[in-house]
Amino acid sequence: MNAIARAVSILATTFVAVMFVTLISSCAQVQPTPPTSVHQPMSTRPVASATHAANGAIWQPGLGRSLLEDRRARHVGDIITVNLVERTSAQKNANASTNRASSLSGGLSAASASLPLSGLAGLSAEAATKSAFEGKGATAANNAFNGTITVTVIDVLANGNLLVSGEKMLTINQGNEFIRFSGIVNADNVSASNTVQSTQVADARIEYRGSGFVEEANSMGWLQRFFNFINPF
Repeated sequence: MNAIARAVSILATTFVAVMFVTLISSCAQVQPTPPTSVHQPMSTRPVASATHAANGAIWQPGLGRSLLEDRRARHVGDIITVNLVERTSAQKNANASTNRASSLSGGLSAASASLPLSGLAGLSAEAATKSAFEGKGATAANNAFNGTITVTVIDVLANGNLLVSGEKMLTINQGNEFIRFSGIVNADNVSASNTVQSTQVADARIEYRGSGFVEEANSMGWLQRFFNFINPF
């Protein structure tokens, strides 16, 4: 019994210590950045151009730009403004119904006394079964995301497509709001003002997340998640 009491005391002390540490950490003002699934890195610097000796000529190798080339983003480090015009709508309905019934009856009205089972004369038996099933289901989803975010070209693929990624952070009333975007852009879809529609971006990943006490209030605590795990009912 003493060993059991010591084990219970150790567990109680450990639990109190964990709860105390959790309470202290929750009171801290540090707001961690929520994880992300967009392409990394979310920003990069352009490749530095090679240094050439000043020989007094107007033309310098490696620093020229085609006469017909505009200022559209096409290199690592260039920026593109993405117009977020996402809107999705989906509906689904399903109905299922089945019925099944069966019956069985039998009897022995008369039998000769010379037969072995003559004592069962006059007996009858009946059996019936019935089953039914009906199921209905419906689901609907409507989502809309509008806004703008400026991203950086982080890689240029072999076919000329641009891999872009970026993040915008807003601090409002002691809480941080993160808007993140990444995807693959066809350079031909970029307008002269370096803008592109989000509907023209392949492998687009759009996130809108937050951190702070409002976000924490909307999240289930780790202790409640623990008890839901061990007792899903």
